[in-house]
Amino acid sequence: MTDGAVVPGVEADASAGQPGTAGSTGPYRPGYELVAEQILQLIAELELRPGDRMPTENELATRMGTSRTVVREAVKILSAIGRVRAQKGRGLYVADDEGMLGSARWGGFFLPTNLDHVYMLFEFRRVQETAASRLAAIHATPAELRAIGAAAEACREGHLTGEAALFDRGDEDFHLAVAAASHNQFFVAAVREARRLQRQSSTIGLRGTIGGHAAEAVEEHLAIYQAIRDGDPEAAAQAAAVHLDNTLQDYRSEIQRRLFG
Repeated sequence: MTDGAVVPGVEADASAGQPGTAGSTGPYRPGYELVAEQILQLIAELELRPGDRMPTENELATRMGTSRTVVREAVKILSAIGRVRAQKGRGLYVADDEGMLGSARWGGFFLPTNLDHVYMLFEFRRVQETAASRLAAIHATPAELRAIGAAAEACREGHLTGEAALFDRGDEDFHLAVAAASHNQFFVAAVREARRLQRQSSTIGLRGTIGGHAAEAVEEHLAIYQAIRDGDPEAAAQAAAVHLDNTLQDYRSEIQRRLFG
């Protein structure tokens, strides 16, 4: 998923053998996704911190009423997004997260499909990126403007050609290029870390390709770029706010659809 797209995956998980949440009439969700969420919730409930040892795969399977195979697939997802660390022969550990918004520093344990957490994350991103866009309109150099424009064009091309990887790369480059043009390294770090957490919502429960809000996102990126290029701080901040608000609505609608049908 990107800032502009949310299209859920529907493929079956042969190893899970679970057609979604028990008793749910909502869309199908592979069992390993559900277990990945449950593991994150367990870590929060047990108040485990980075570096703490977790229950074994067998113990997790027993707690969650599933097979060790499903737990192993869930652990692979959590390892890939940096939430769990598996040490061969030693067991599972809560990953050491050195990011400025990591679990040890953030005021709570981020759950990727928790609507309140997603809302708070986007609220935080809105503050960051409106401020960064405002500063970029004041400080951007010609080279930085070219980088922002090139990233916006990559997003547009990815959308028009259906190349999800190109769209995603352009989207990431665009937001980081705007932050870099603010000439404030704290914004660069904050934007990077907040987007990293956002990608966790994309990975667990919300597999995304181009669709949804992508067409609008292309135009919203262009509006941000033009305001920065024109040296209009308030217009840049307003365009960034519109983009983040629309993206949040996209995420919230899709999470609600996936969870509640």
